Amino acid sequence: MAFRRDENRALPASLNYSAVIGLSNEVRQKLERIRPATLGQAARIEGVTAAALTLVLAHLKAARKRQSA
Repeated sequence: MAFRRDENRALPASLNYSAVIGLSNEVRQKLERIRPATLGQAARIEGVTAAALTLVLAHLKAARKRQSA
């Protein structure tokens, strides 16, 4: 499972969840309030779906790609 590989991926404390396209307002609010340190911690928040985690991960990868370009 691909998620297992990324479970320990750190989430920046400054991550702007409002910039993650496709997140529901409920998930966005939970992530903003709880501020999980890793993708695995985010996965254990009630209501945060696998699809939401995929969106956050894709956002992080795209941001990293933009920074390195």
